[in-house]
Amino acid sequence: MNELPMTPTHGVTLGEIYRARRRIDGQVARTPLVRSRALSERFDAEIWLKLETQQPTGAFKLRGATNMIAALIERHGREALAKGVTTASTGNHGRAVAYAAAQLGVAAVICLSRLVPDNKVAAIEALGATVKRVGASQDEAFDEVARLVAEEGMTLIPPFDDALIASGQGTIGLELLEDLPDLDQVIVGLSGGGLLGGIGAALKGVRPEVKVTGVSLSAGAAMHESLMAGRPVAVEEVESLGDSLGGGIGLDNHCTFALVGEVMDAHVQVSETAIAHAMVDLLEHEKMLVEGAAAVGLAALAEHRLDVSGQRVVLIVSGNGVSLDSLDRARRLAGR
Repeated sequence: MNELPMTPTHGVTLGEIYRARRRIDGQVARTPLVRSRALSERFDAEIWLKLETQQPTGAFKLRGATNMIAALIERHGREALAKGVTTASTGNHGRAVAYAAAQLGVAAVICLSRLVPDNKVAAIEALGATVKRVGASQDEAFDEVARLVAEEGMTLIPPFDDALIASGQGTIGLELLEDLPDLDQVIVGLSGGGLLGGIGAALKGVRPEVKVTGVSLSAGAAMHESLMAGRPVAVEEVESLGDSLGGGIGLDNHCTFALVGEVMDAHVQVSETAIAHAMVDLLEHEKMLVEGAAAVGLAALAEHRLDVSGQRVVLIVSGNGVSLDSLDRARRLAGR
């Protein structure tokens, strides 16, 4: 099987994705791909749901974190991570790094601001990581991560902008090709680009004709704005039900900006109301409690009335990190 050309701009190849699958085997779940009868009838298509909610940590992020830590051990020996790994995240990535590090026998420090609720701190600590509470913002938490790397020799596990992270997420694409080899389109939430970029690299490396559609928030869509500008740009972050799709891509982005530009065929933005309806629909009709970012594929189909008639379409249901407050807000916004 031919690899995608290795380029200095992103370094994510089909070969690297296959190597990632070997590394994470036994540490990460091969998640179910299920056909939705209700959605298939509604959209006159074969609609399939890839349930990354079934990962041990509840979201796809575990694939990339596990691959990066395992690859560093494989390439440089366990002693290279003797000082441990670190990152800053209040959500899926922090949990993924904590879990992956514990599974692979590496110490982890997750930096969080003092504003992060105690229940989130406890959830990360329960996975075996040390939590450092620093400052009153995530920016200050990231400053502490930088200090731990520079002064204490810890290794950063970034949330998305790394070829090993994106290759780990790309293992989803390999599973899709095996479980539904004749799929026509995959619809993926787009934020930093690790998830869409990795899946797209896997799919395009085997079946270039598969359409990859990205879905962003209606405001604060950093990757979309950056691609339109031809370079990474900063955007104002906004509060959203799909909060894990917010945030920037980094003005010094060295991997995912180029990768997404290479593999994404189409892009749409979805409103808060559409996300709310999709969250409630998935709960009522599919019995799936998911976060807003995991519902944007359905939101895009419904809000933009995408023409998928007769197609085999996969929606990536990326995570289940939703609070009851967010669910209540979605129900109110959806008029339920």
